[in-house]
Amino acid sequence: MNKLTISQWAVEDRPREKMMLKGSEALSDAELLAILIGSGNTEESAVTLMQRVLAACGNDLNQLAKWDLRNFKHFKGLGPAKSITIMAALELGKRRKQQERPERKAVRCSKDIYDIFQPLLCDLPHEEFWVLLLNQACIVIDKVRISIGAIDRTTADVRIILREALLQRATQLAMIHNHPSGSPNPGTDDRRLTHAIKEAAQWMNIRLIDHLVLSDGGFFSFADEGLI
Repeated sequence: MNKLTISQWAVEDRPREKMMLKGSEALSDAELLAILIGSGNTEESAVTLMQRVLAACGNDLNQLAKWDLRNFKHFKGLGPAKSITIMAALELGKRRKQQERPERKAVRCSKDIYDIFQPLLCDLPHEEFWVLLLNQACIVIDKVRISIGAIDRTTADVRIILREALLQRATQLAMIHNHPSGSPNPGTDDRRLTHAIKEAAQWMNIRLIDHLVLSDGGFFSFADEGLI
C-alpha cells in the first residue's frame, strides 16, 4: 500500500496550512518538526517520521535537544542538513528561554541561583564549574565559568575562584556545577572543595553563600542542607 503524502492530506491537516489557519498552538510537536524538515522518506511522511523520532526520546523536547548527528542518522530520511535544521531550531528555543528568563537582580535563596544557571547547564554532556559573584546586598555582579571538565568531573582552582571575586570586588559568592549523570548528589571532592573555598574566602572577608549541584531533575544545595 502506498503511503499518503502530506500533499494528499486534507488542507486543514497539512502542518503548514494548519498553522496558517489555526496558529502554531494547534500543531503537535511532530507537526512543528515536520515543517522544519519538509519531507519524510519513501515509506513515511515528515509527520510520521518525526513522531518516531520523538518516541525515541520519550516525547521530550529537552532530551531531543541533547541529540547530535549520530542520533539522527539512525532514521531514514534524516541526513545532516535536516538534522542540523532541527538542532538549530532547538538551540534557538533554548536561547529564547534564556532571554525570557531575566537574571534576578538579587539572590535570596538557592532557587534564585538555580533559575540563573539551569538554562546554561541543563543540556551539557560534560561538567562545567561556575561562580556567581554578588555584592553585600546579594545583587548579582557577574557569573563566571571557571572550568570545563569531562563527562563525570571538572576541576576548580581555589585561587582562580577567589581572584575573580577580588577583581570584581564581590563580597559574596556561590559555586555552581552540573552533573550530566542525572544525579545532583555531591561527591567527596565536591564537599572537600566547598570546605576549602569557604575557609579561604573567610580570610578575605568574602562569604560563600552556597554551592549548587545541578542535574536534569533538580539541584542539591549545600546551604539548604546545612553544609555551609
